[in-house]
Amino acid sequence: MSTTNRRSFIGRGAAAAGVAAAAAVPGAAQETPSKKVIYRNGKKPAKTPLFNSTVAYGNLLFIAGVGAHFEGDIKAHTKHVLDQIQQQLESAGSSMDKVLKCNVYLNDLKDYAGMNEVFQGRFGEEPPVRTTIAAAGGIPGNSLVEIDVIATL
Repeated sequence: MSTTNRRSFIGRGAAAAGVAAAAAVPGAAQETPSKKVIYRNGKKPAKTPLFNSTVAYGNLLFIAGVGAHFEGDIKAHTKHVLDQIQQQLESAGSSMDKVLKCNVYLNDLKDYAGMNEVFQGRFGEEPPVRTTIAAAGGIPGNSLVEIDVIATL
């Protein structure tokens, strides 16, 4: 390598290292994200709950699994669950098209096609990534489906 090429290569490496170092140091104006629990009725319960249904951290929103606890088929259960998730997202300042990750838990894998019929299009033109499993032993509360999501605010 010639002296000129070596200086050029070293110069580019130093510049790249400087950019990487600047990106790694947070600016003084950046806020540290904090956990914020969003309660359904706006008030913290008197007794500590087993878990929270909606938690924000920075610009991320986590919604715990939502099930349908009534008699019905997979389509009715899926619609109910997605409607509930949409309501929780919107009340927290998000929306269905801001969902990044979705986990679907089916009571029985035979309901996969029916769930997909109702699921299709509910998250806009750019749906989130999704994992779908059949839960061994079923879903608590006799729901045919349970769904949880991670979204942005």
